[in-house]
Amino acid sequence: MIRVLLAEDQGMMRGALAMLLGLEEDIEVVAQVATGDRIVDAVLDASPDVALLDIELPGRSGLDAAADLRTRAPGCRVLILTTFGRPGYLRRAMEAGAAGFLVKDGPVEELAAAIRRVLAGETVIDPALAAAALSAGPSPLTGRECDVLNASVDGATVADIAAKLHLSESTVRNYLSSAIGKTGTRNRMEAVRSARRQGWL
Repeated sequence: MIRVLLAEDQGMMRGALAMLLGLEEDIEVVAQVATGDRIVDAVLDASPDVALLDIELPGRSGLDAAADLRTRAPGCRVLILTTFGRPGYLRRAMEAGAAGFLVKDGPVEELAAAIRRVLAGETVIDPALAAAALSAGPSPLTGRECDVLNASVDGATVADIAAKLHLSESTVRNYLSSAIGKTGTRNRMEAVRSARRQGWL
């Protein structure tokens, strides 16, 4: 049996996926979590062969958890399953060590086949998304620019961001200005929206 962990914050979706995958003769869902900060512990407890992770989860993103699993549970293959087929997300998932990346609107038979393929050592990527990621190119934002944009999402002031990231206010302004320029937007909230739309944040 292929042992699978499901990380999905929407209860109905998680239950439906578990039920549908459970109908496959060779797949058993051995653990389910609703938040990203529970993924690593659940994998270490349940020892699944494949971790099926959503990206946008409460507590912690599936991409961050995937990067941790690469070092803490190297025997577990990661398959990202998301609503948001953004080129930047695909690139970040591959950098985090994911073995596959699919969008949720595909048939369950495709998902079951993808689980089998990643366990066999293959890399499985949604073809349309792969083409989009290649044409989009890498994110122009530096890691620090991403940190500053992420810290500004809830209307935080420059002083708040500086304190949170242990930077000077002038440095924060410089990073924000640079990020706004690179995203071709007019202000930091537009820059955040644009970067998220691309999957850079």
